[in-house]
Amino acid sequence: MIRARDIRRLSRGLRFQLTATYALFFALLLIGVTGVFHERLSTSLDNQAHSTLELRWAAMKSYLRIERDSESGPTEAHWYYDDKDPEESRSVLGIKSVYLITDSNGVVIPDLYGQRSVSQAYEDIGIEPPPVIKERVRRAVASPQPGGASTFWFVRRNRQGVDYLIRSGIVFDEGHFNGGRHLPYYAELGYSLAVNEKTLREFSLLYIAVIPGSLILGSLLGWVMAGRALTPVRAAAQAAQRISGSNLSLRIPSRHAGDELDYLILTFNRMIDRLEGSFQQMKQFSTDVSHELRTPITAIRGQLEVALFTAQTTEQYREAMFNALQDIDRLSQIVRAMFLLSQAESGQLVLQKSRLDLSAMARDLVEQFQIPAEAAGVRLTAELPAECPAEVDRVQIERLISNLLSNALKFTGDGGQVKVTLQAEREPERIQIVVEDTGCGIATEHLPHIFDRFYRVPGPGAAPGPEQGLGLGLSFVAWIAKAHHGKIDVESAPGKGTRFTVTLPAPGLGSATMEIAAETATQS
Repeated sequence: MIRARDIRRLSRGLRFQLTATYALFFALLLIGVTGVFHERLSTSLDNQAHSTLELRWAAMKSYLRIERDSESGPTEAHWYYDDKDPEESRSVLGIKSVYLITDSNGVVIPDLYGQRSVSQAYEDIGIEPPPVIKERVRRAVASPQPGGASTFWFVRRNRQGVDYLIRSGIVFDEGHFNGGRHLPYYAELGYSLAVNEKTLREFSLLYIAVIPGSLILGSLLGWVMAGRALTPVRAAAQAAQRISGSNLSLRIPSRHAGDELDYLILTFNRMIDRLEGSFQQMKQFSTDVSHELRTPITAIRGQLEVALFTAQTTEQYREAMFNALQDIDRLSQIVRAMFLLSQAESGQLVLQKSRLDLSAMARDLVEQFQIPAEAAGVRLTAELPAECPAEVDRVQIERLISNLLSNALKFTGDGGQVKVTLQAEREPERIQIVVEDTGCGIATEHLPHIFDRFYRVPGPGAAPGPEQGLGLGLSFVAWIAKAHHGKIDVESAPGKGTRFTVTLPAPGLGSATMEIAAETATQS
């Protein structure tokens, strides 16, 4: 038994909706075509009826003579034709099948044999009242255009309900006894519309019978076509179902048709590529975090256990606590970095912009890093303008410069150089912060990924620096630059050093007062 829920589910399906749309379009098309054909057929039949009456009227004027035998004799309608000629006989019989001839007062005149000049078919329709005929004769005589108001067309119905198209007008007598003046007479010819109405009725009945069948066949065809069109979609969906977190290497095969579905498959595969990369980064991050957290925790536990079981003097206990605090400080730095990353990704980190002097800030940071630079045997210099106003978040820009300086010092060996340069350009209006070193450099294949979160330069022969930490420093730098509507570029070659260039908009460009940093970062 079909349940209502199954019907609702079927009606919401794409195949059903496509079929319903196709059936509706097909039905409207059939109805429209039927209406156009019906109208064209009706117009054609009507024109045919008018043409037939016009031909009969012209023939009537050729065969009909209205005459009087004497000046006081009655007016009679005489038909002059060869009754032995079948063509002429057929023409006159067609004219006299539905006809009426009266004088100008609406009185039916007789023919040569004394019979009234009116057919039985017209008497079934009904002779119009004399005042109506008199008015038509008056209008026809008064009309300056014989072919205009002198012609009247109308439709009348007989007692059996059959419609007749009537063509009326005036004809003139011979004027033999009227002083040469031709008197007007009124004439009407009719044409039965029964055949026309029957043709239209049969046409309508035929289409009424054909449309439902055609609609059913069209709907079945639409259902089949929609099913065939959606077959690749179902195949792609089945392939997508086989993709999970454990087998992200699977891809949906392309149909190589170059259509919208191939574009959708390509987009989906690219999304899986990004997901696979993110999963790999997350796995690597989990491994790194486990290692980084395990190392200080293990050290803290070992030092405390040693102090608990072996320490005997206050100095021994103090040394164990001091070493444990150092490891706890390293642990807190890891947790803090993870917390900041979480805030950035969730949009909780809000930029607090203010107008300040970047030159003064960079000068202070360079002075702070002079001691670790001297300890590493690295020469740290700065090329700064006297002033460089900017509208930035002080905390985040300090973190950006500090991370770049820390990385430069970490990867530059004894005797190397690190230089900080600050440039303000007017065309276009922008500020550039450049940190360059003469350190070990970064291989070309790793440059596109060094700003990715959790990414660390892998492989043997890499510099020792990237293998330490969590790989969050440069990702924070890139995030801070983007949050300020800026960008960061890197140039590096192994053994020759690295150059980081941070480009920020000058004051007044892209410096909205309070902005969610995560929203800006996601635009990249």
